[in-house]
Amino acid sequence: KVLQLISKRLRDIIREEDTLARLSGDEFTLIMEELQHPEDASLLADKLLNTLAEAIVIDEHKLYVSGSIGISFYPQDAVDAQSLLKYADTAMYKAKEEGRNNYQFYAEEMTAFALNRMAMKTNLRQAIDAEEFVIHYQPQINASTNALVGVEALVRWAHPTMDFLMPDEFIPLAEETGMIVEIDQWMMRTAMKQVSQWYKEGLNPGVLGLNISVKQLDKIDFIQKVETCLKRYDFDPKWLELEITEGQMIKKSEEVITKLHQINNLGIGISIDDFGTGYSSLSLLKRLPINRLKIDRSFIEDIPDDEEDAGIVKAIIALSKSLKLDLIAEGVETSEQRDFLISHGCINIQGHYYTPPIAAEEMRTMLLNHK
Repeated sequence: KVLQLISKRLRDIIREEDTLARLSGDEFTLIMEELQHPEDASLLADKLLNTLAEAIVIDEHKLYVSGSIGISFYPQDAVDAQSLLKYADTAMYKAKEEGRNNYQFYAEEMTAFALNRMAMKTNLRQAIDAEEFVIHYQPQINASTNALVGVEALVRWAHPTMDFLMPDEFIPLAEETGMIVEIDQWMMRTAMKQVSQWYKEGLNPGVLGLNISVKQLDKIDFIQKVETCLKRYDFDPKWLELEITEGQMIKKSEEVITKLHQINNLGIGISIDDFGTGYSSLSLLKRLPINRLKIDRSFIEDIPDDEEDAGIVKAIIALSKSLKLDLIAEGVETSEQRDFLISHGCINIQGHYYTPPIAAEEMRTMLLNHK
């Protein structure tokens, strides 16, 4: 219904000679012919954004949407349809990066970005098919006792020509393209198999933390896939904790809440990753079947010197206590940060202060030393 209403609004404000098409999902393309001046495109872009910003009322629900617009020109930017679409798409992503609800023109310097993005997309598809990914594990430590309480599984891309690529370099693209689902599923199978093996060897890696995207949660068979892994690898549900980022959780809160309750009923723990960055409401937190919050590294890096960050961290610690939730701080790198966290009641710590993420073989050696 939203798409139908938006389509009508767009049709109503374009010229008769313009062509409007819906490419996919929520992406529309508009072809404007016989433009007198390039700035005429920006005038229409402003009109489009203002139209999109108006409230939408459907079944007594008032909804708001925003738009991001990318503009490419013939013949300045390209002379073939495919390139013009690709460049407009590139400019649109630039508009999204600028904070949505704005438009961007395609510029020549974006060409390298566009080509690199296209190549990365192809390489990512090949990487999934060839299983070029590896998992590194970052220990989670109880700072009071120095005991290992868990490990977080973190993906690395063993790119054949570019060495190891960190998640920041490919996960956003995987999210955009939907390929994140296959990566998440591979991560779940591989990490659960590894951790189960360690337990069978008499080692104690604690709880396995796995990052799960909302796109993965959305899949109808997600619960079934989790149950299959638990059974196949003889994996105790209490060994597993699924981490979902706060920002993702807010976007689709109702669907997420239902699915998280089903996961929780299996005996699996749930934590909110990057807590403090996603503007979640306390009423939403209360309804979620979560057992742990992870304080985002962005609040940790400047404590104890930065008063605002110190105040935020103390507030999150107090919130976790009042909601009776476990807590862990990630990105801890210095003894000052560690001491500040311990003194204010956060004893579970993850970060380079103890150890960076390490390969499975190194993790096994560490577990042997902790026996």
